[in-house]
Amino acid sequence: MHNPRVVIIDDLSRAKEELKRIGVDSYGIRLMAPKALFFAVKLEKIRPQAANILKQEALSLGAEAATSRRVIDLKRERSDVLLLGTEKQYRLLVEKLKRQPFSLAEIAEEIKNLLANFKRKQWKIESGKYTLKIGRRTLIMGILNVTPDSFADGGRYDTLDSALLQAEGMAEEGADIIDVGGESTRPGTRPVPLQEELRRTIPVIKRLVKRINLPISIDTYKSRVAREALDSGASLVNDISALRLDEGMSQVVSKYKAPLILMHMQGRPGNMQKNPKYGDVVGEIISFLRERIAFAKEEGIDGERIIIDPGIGFGKKTEHNLEIFNRLSEFKSLGRPILVGPSRKSVIGDVLGLPVEERLEGTAATAAASILNGADMVRVHDVKEMKRVADMIDAIRHG
Repeated sequence: MHNPRVVIIDDLSRAKEELKRIGVDSYGIRLMAPKALFFAVKLEKIRPQAANILKQEALSLGAEAATSRRVIDLKRERSDVLLLGTEKQYRLLVEKLKRQPFSLAEIAEEIKNLLANFKRKQWKIESGKYTLKIGRRTLIMGILNVTPDSFADGGRYDTLDSALLQAEGMAEEGADIIDVGGESTRPGTRPVPLQEELRRTIPVIKRLVKRINLPISIDTYKSRVAREALDSGASLVNDISALRLDEGMSQVVSKYKAPLILMHMQGRPGNMQKNPKYGDVVGEIISFLRERIAFAKEEGIDGERIIIDPGIGFGKKTEHNLEIFNRLSEFKSLGRPILVGPSRKSVIGDVLGLPVEERLEGTAATAAASILNGADMVRVHDVKEMKRVADMIDAIRHG
């Protein structure tokens, strides 16, 4: 026996390592490594003329392009296309498409940018006096809910002293960011009045910045709360509405040059769990986040400061959340750091049949799965335990 086996090669460095191990010379490594990386690239709503040319050009390079069967006779107005090929084949395809009509030059640029985005692994984002070095290891965002009605810890930290003690504890346990929220966004909740949200969050932030040496994030969709939080020492904005619920939010984020977390949510907290529906949940969320990133840039927000969050539990059924965990790596298509918030979520309760207070192991499992599938940051209640999970998974990924 010659010990036959399938070798898993998921990035260029792994390809080079395997080629070097069997004694390939340096020129051969440079030539062959891109052939070891295979990508399935989906394009949506392509005109049939373009789809036919795309298919022929892909086939000429030994790649493949799947299209609707009605494309060949031009009787379908638009078709999705699934390209199948190696990194090298895509490079050659991009060059060939640049010379073609029917917007194929534009498609070529989209493919080129997509692959560059997908392979990106590290970012440096300035956050006030701090620099977030994302990608070297998984960052831990500790949740500090100063609310009486949050689904997981409502009322536990709604006094100033208890909130400060909890934040200090999370900092000692290894949190990289503390995310302060003054409004519960569990399904069915009603909005908190502006002055009440300010009363809950701003005193905590003012005290926290003097007591812990970590970036503080404000979890809000209200521009006034974000502005006063940033004035008080917070340096990130975590907006569950992705700039949709307050027209002034983009101006605040742009003015303060604050990192911005854009999250997907179908509907609003009050109605988001009323029978959410998707055709392709991951594809639709990626499309939504791509549009929101473009909007943020148009509003003057630096795209390099944007972090994306698929919004586990926000307008999703259990099967939607599980599919997001499984296909999370597809979000790397957007080229931005990925934050996932799996902590104690209902998907864990639904799968394991457990109440909120017994979802630690489920949180650990979903956090681990998220990190293995591309999450750069996890937002959690149980910092000590999830920090250990993240450190272990990071060692597996990078060891």
